[in-house]
Amino acid sequence: MTTTEAPPRGTAPRPAKNPKPPKLPKRRSALRRRNALIGWSFILPNFIGFGFLTLLPVLILFYMAFTNWNVFGKADWVGLTNFQRLMGDGSFHIAFWNTIYYSVMHIPLTMVVALGLALLLNNKLRGVAFFRTAAFFPYITSIVAIAVVWNLLFSPDYGPVNEVLRAIGISEPPGWLTSSEWAMPAVVIVSTWRDMGYYMILFLAGLQTVPRELHEAARVDGASVWQRFVNVTLPCLRPTMFFVTVMLTINSFKVFDLILVMTDGGPGQSTLVLSQFIYKKGFEESQFGYASAAAVALFFLCILVTVGQFLWNKKRSA
Repeated sequence: MTTTEAPPRGTAPRPAKNPKPPKLPKRRSALRRRNALIGWSFILPNFIGFGFLTLLPVLILFYMAFTNWNVFGKADWVGLTNFQRLMGDGSFHIAFWNTIYYSVMHIPLTMVVALGLALLLNNKLRGVAFFRTAAFFPYITSIVAIAVVWNLLFSPDYGPVNEVLRAIGISEPPGWLTSSEWAMPAVVIVSTWRDMGYYMILFLAGLQTVPRELHEAARVDGASVWQRFVNVTLPCLRPTMFFVTVMLTINSFKVFDLILVMTDGGPGQSTLVLSQFIYKKGFEESQFGYASAAAVALFFLCILVTVGQFLWNKKRSA
């Protein structure tokens, strides 16, 4: 009869050796490879399209900014000559400040109107779906149709806008699109009317995430409507407002089609913006190297402002 010796008192028993993990069956590994290939087959066309239609043209643009090229000849390397020329180009300076002027007016006005519409249409009203659709409809309407209709509305002699102003006692209404002072405000009005529906949808989505309990608690504490809006709604809308601000800023800096159709940069150069300056230099005057340098300047302007917005938002959130 054999006996097993017990381990000495005070010593811990030796732990059993961990068994080796079983190898995955070949069938499971093949299934994983198959799923990975299926996933790549779905996203690869998007990557290929991005690479050939976006990334490659951007890289070519940066190269062309340092060359002198008019399509027909060879692209000659000129270094920083195009950028030095931009610094002394009066039309570029006008286009730059017109772009800033347009953005400073368009961004806050569109945000206020879109947020006001969202707050109004977030309530349970009869026919609210119709009014939401009506507010969004201008955003999907043709730019050319919008420009033609608003040009007729802003006609200084027979336009309905000036007729209404005369009816309320303004004897000399603005010339709007024929005036160098009022042309840009007219474009901003039309652009705000067109864009407000899209950003209204974004604000509506943000308002849906505001907890009703917070409003009810503030109402019980005696807070007014304005106090609930400032202390409850706006803090909850901060991520949405940041996203809307960034999108509005980028879209304002690269505005092109509406101004091209409505004013073509006129009268004079009062509505000439950077995007139209790039278009004129590249496709009308065939100075593609110079136009590419202006596009690079616009690109870095957008990057600088966007990074500043991100840093400011991060500082506020800290």
